[in-house]
Amino acid sequence: MPELSRRSALKGAAVAAGLTALSTPHALAAVNRVPVTREEHRVVVIGSGFGGGVTALRFAQAGLPVLVLERGRRWPTGPNADTFPSPLAPDSRLSWLGSTPSLFGVPLMPFAPYTGLIEQVPGNGMDIMCAAGVGGGSLVYQGMTLQPAADVFNANMPEQLDYARMAREHYPRVAEMLKLQTAPDELINSTTYKPSRVFARNAEEAGYDLSKIPMPIDWDFALRELAGEMKPSYTNGDCSMGVNNGGKHSVDVTYIAQAEATGRVTVATQHNVTDVAMAKDGRWEVHVDRIDSDGTVLEKKIITAGALVMAAGTANTTKLLMRAAAKDQIPDMPDGLGTNWGSNGDRIYTWTNFADDFGAPQGGPVVYGSLEWGDPATANTVIQASLPPTPNLRTTMLVGYGVSQGRGEFVYDSAKDDAVLDWPRDADAELSRIIDDRVARIAGEGNIRLDTTSLVPNTWHPLGGASMGVVCDLAGRVQGHRGLYVLDGALMPGNSAACNPSMTIAAVAERATDELIAQDAGTVF
Repeated sequence: MPELSRRSALKGAAVAAGLTALSTPHALAAVNRVPVTREEHRVVVIGSGFGGGVTALRFAQAGLPVLVLERGRRWPTGPNADTFPSPLAPDSRLSWLGSTPSLFGVPLMPFAPYTGLIEQVPGNGMDIMCAAGVGGGSLVYQGMTLQPAADVFNANMPEQLDYARMAREHYPRVAEMLKLQTAPDELINSTTYKPSRVFARNAEEAGYDLSKIPMPIDWDFALRELAGEMKPSYTNGDCSMGVNNGGKHSVDVTYIAQAEATGRVTVATQHNVTDVAMAKDGRWEVHVDRIDSDGTVLEKKIITAGALVMAAGTANTTKLLMRAAAKDQIPDMPDGLGTNWGSNGDRIYTWTNFADDFGAPQGGPVVYGSLEWGDPATANTVIQASLPPTPNLRTTMLVGYGVSQGRGEFVYDSAKDDAVLDWPRDADAELSRIIDDRVARIAGEGNIRLDTTSLVPNTWHPLGGASMGVVCDLAGRVQGHRGLYVLDGALMPGNSAACNPSMTIAAVAERATDELIAQDAGTVF
């Protein structure tokens, strides 16, 4: 079918599906029961993770009023708090509105709908793990904050990003905001950090580089746990779904807190964006459900803005834009929308060790890693991470990721009015082989390794879908659409140069907001 005809058919099907849904008595009754309100704002940012947090703060510091729409709730922490759920005693706080996430390859039982932390977005061949809440993915990420090496960055990112300038200006800004620290030896030498010490010894004996990993953590909190001043959270590994005691410099307590302190930023929680569109006057229209904690729609909002920044996370930014394109709510979107998606090569292993007793519980979240970055085409990172507090299983976790050549694509499904990821089988096969070999050598002879990613293919580091050079320019401007921007993982070109993506997403957003404030504020919006 010719491309024009295919697009017309998709748009027609999408419109028909929407009209059919709205024509049912039940749907009409539901719409009539929920109030509809309208608002106007200068800048709207969808999402409050790394991209949204950077954007909100830097725009506010430039004098711009910003409305941040966050579908999730706030997760306040403090010594001895019980804000976050434990992976060993999961409850509805773990799950976004009944999504059934899997942890370490093990699917969990369904929960009652709640505005919880994790949504597992199903795809064909690969699922995507998405966070929800003020702070986005920073709430639940381990915190490995790595700046790529220059040659790896230049081999995988557009040359015009200018690594030298980013290394001089933008990466240091992120490091300062997140207050990066490596774990002190006093902590590493304590009883519960034995798995970290075994990993370090084995990596060096296998001939690999060993590095302490910079983390956005005030390690004094962990030392205070050792002193008995607060109940364990770091030192027993019960921090993979959020750190209850605090001390983690996640986006909510850094970028977002500073943005709100300016008085120019409003963060609207439990505001779930359902559609985005171009208004008749060329501004941007955002359709939002204000929801209760169980997902009940309390109010429908139609928000109009001069500038719309998509920072809803890789999956949801791409889905919202593809839905808008298919239904002609945003006409003439770039043809590459939905393509150039990558998993960052994620592999998560369990490592059962018969030579050494890891002990239990295990201190966390991450202390050491091995960076194999000599070849930009195959650069990869392997780290050790703690298990949550369990009986002594002689088991810990190893995680690998790196430069992946595999790419997937989102495809719009008119019957579902949704875009679904298609991921080719064995797309990451070469990188997976390299990581598996490294993990085997670090684990040593006579140990058992289980690649949980091969059992339940998923990634916590999704990248691409509206990537720079394909859909957007380097500052996140969507091609041909004045005032529409992408500033999150969807902007990345399928990988993040052998690192956890968080620092590069934030640094790219720092660079982009510099340019947008200088060139677009006051003229475009």
